[in-house]
Amino acid sequence: MTQSSPAPIPDLPLKTAGDFQAAVIDYVGLVLALVLEIVIFSLISAHQHRAFFSPATFRTIINELPAGAIMTVGMTYVLMIGGIDLSVGSVMGLSSAVVGVLMVQSRVALPWAMAAGIGAGMVCGLVNGLISVGWRLPSFIVTLGMLEIARGMIHVVTGSHTQYVGDAVGKLASASIGGLSLLFFFAAIIVIAGQVVLQRTVFGRYVTAIGNNELAVRYSGVNPGLTKAMVYILCGLLAGVAGVVEVARIESANPNGGTGKELEIIAAVVVGGTSLSGGRGSVFRGFLGLLIMEVLGNGLAAVDVQDEQKRLVTGSVIILAVLLDYYRRGAKRA
Repeated sequence: MTQSSPAPIPDLPLKTAGDFQAAVIDYVGLVLALVLEIVIFSLISAHQHRAFFSPATFRTIINELPAGAIMTVGMTYVLMIGGIDLSVGSVMGLSSAVVGVLMVQSRVALPWAMAAGIGAGMVCGLVNGLISVGWRLPSFIVTLGMLEIARGMIHVVTGSHTQYVGDAVGKLASASIGGLSLLFFFAAIIVIAGQVVLQRTVFGRYVTAIGNNELAVRYSGVNPGLTKAMVYILCGLLAGVAGVVEVARIESANPNGGTGKELEIIAAVVVGGTSLSGGRGSVFRGFLGLLIMEVLGNGLAAVDVQDEQKRLVTGSVIILAVLLDYYRRGAKRA
C-alpha cells in the first residue's frame, strides 16, 4: 500500500512582465491620486486662509490610521476569497468595550483585558467563518447579522455608557517617534506581515487561488472551506486588535465606537484595487487606499465641506473605484 502524496497547491497564473507592469501602474496611480489630493486641498485651504499643508496635519492623519490599517489587512484577505465582512466595525467596537469594561469596572490588568478584547474579535470571526462556510451562506448576510449582534453586545456590556480608561492604556499611544505614534509603527508591521503572508506563503497562495477559481482548488484535492474559515477568523482577530489600538488612542471605549467603520474599510480596500469578485488584491495597495480616504476626509473637513457633501464626494469615489475594477477585470478577460 503506497502512501499518498500531499495535495498539490493549485497552479496560479505565472507572474509575467505584463503583470509586473500592471502592478507598477496600480501603485503609481494610487500615489499620484494621493499627491493630487494633497495639492488640491493645499491650494484650496491656502485660498481660504486655512492650513492643510502642514506637518501637524500630516501627523494627525497618520496617527489616526492604526486601527483602520490593521483592519484593511483582514478585509483584503476576505475580499480576496470573494467574500465580504460587514461586521468589522462593530467587532472593533465590541473589542474596545470588553477592554474598557474589564479595566474600569472589574479592575482587570491591562494585558488580560487586551487578550480578552482580541479574543472577543476572534470569536466573532470564528462564528462568521463557521456559518458562512459550513452552511454555505452568503457572507454578506452572515456578517450583517454579526454586525447587529456585536453592536447589541456593546450596549449590553457597557450599559450604553462610555468607559473612560485613561492613562492606564493611553500610555501605549502617547509614546511616539518623530511625532508619530508607536501604534502607527505597530500597524505598519502588521501591514507588512499581511503582504508577506499573502505573497510568499502557502496560505496566501490558497487565498488567491480560491478567489480565482474555488472549484479548481477543490478538484486539486484541497478543501477550500478551512482556508476560508481561517480568513474570517483572521479578519475578526485583526478587528479585535484594532479595537484595543483604538482604546489606547482615545483612552476610552464608546458604545458607538466603530459605527460605520466597515464601510470605510471596504471602501479603502476597493480604492486600493482589491477586486470585489476575489482573486486580485494587495495589502499594501489597501493601505494606500486607506491613506487616500483619510486624506480625502481630512481635506474636505479642512476646506469646511459639510458632512452631507462629504458623504456625496466619498460615495462617488467608491463608485469610481468599483467601476475601475470592473473595467480592469474586463480588460483582463479580453
